[in-house]
Parts: sequence; C-alpha cells; structure tokens
Amino acid sequence: MKLSFNKLVAAFGNSKTKEPAETENITNDIINAIEGNPFAVSEQNVMYGAIKELGGYYYFKTIIVGSFKIKTKKGATLSIASNDFELDLKTDMDEFESDHSNVSNRFITRIDFQVEDEHVSKIDASKIDTLKLKAKKNVINFKIFKD
Repeated sequence: MKLSFNKLVAAFGNSKTKEPAETENITNDIINAIEGNPFAVSEQNVMYGAIKELGGYYYFKTIIVGSFKIKTKKGATLSIASNDFELDLKTDMDEFESDHSNVSNRFITRIDFQVEDEHVSKIDASKIDTLKLKAKKNVINFKIFKD
C-alpha cells in the first residue's frame, strides 16, 4: 500500500468547503481525490487497506476516509465474510481517533487490526464478500471495491 496518512491529510487539507452532495457522490469524490485503489466502500466512507508484516506479526492496516468519526479507548472489530470463511479481527491498539479534514463532513481514521499467520492469505479482495466495522455504537458495512 503506497498510500500514506500524510498524503491523505494533504489531499483533504484545503480550506475550500463543498456543498452537500448525495451519498453516492461522496464516495466517488473521495476515491477520485486520493491516489491508489480503495479496498472497500460504504455509503459515505472509503476504506484503504493492506496487509503489513512487522517483526513476524501481521496487521491489516486500514485508513477510512469519509463521515466516520470516532474517539475510543475500547478498540474495534472488523468482521470479514466470504462464502468460505468468517473472520473477526481486533484492533492492534484499543485507543484511536479520527482526524478532522477541512473538507466538509470528512474525517480520516487509521485503524490497524491484528491478523493471525494462518489468516493472512484470506484477506484478499478477490476472496472477501463484505466487511463490517464495529466501534462503540458505530457499525459500517463495507463492500469490496470493484472498478
């Protein structure tokens, strides 16, 4: 994943505000403003994600851009569903929060999820049907992004 948190903040860092758009256009605007391909999309959010290895441990690093705004000390879970399997990933750190963007109604949230060695090969966009992010009282249903 060549996408960096700093590039996302820069992409949404301008001070011009946009008029409210339909929810369909929100995700398209986000995708067009950021280099790189999204992993999954919801009605008002876009998830960028990739598996990373650090010191023999694997993480699914995600960056969520859109209306999702949170500040928590209780972590989150990401449920991944396919025809063949279901996985529930827990956050690497329990404490995280969204960063505000100067673009109206958009936030940038970075969340890393722990992945067991045997599940690394399953986290592939071609094998996944849906993802469900649960954090506090928020539940976001994502679908894999297809060009």
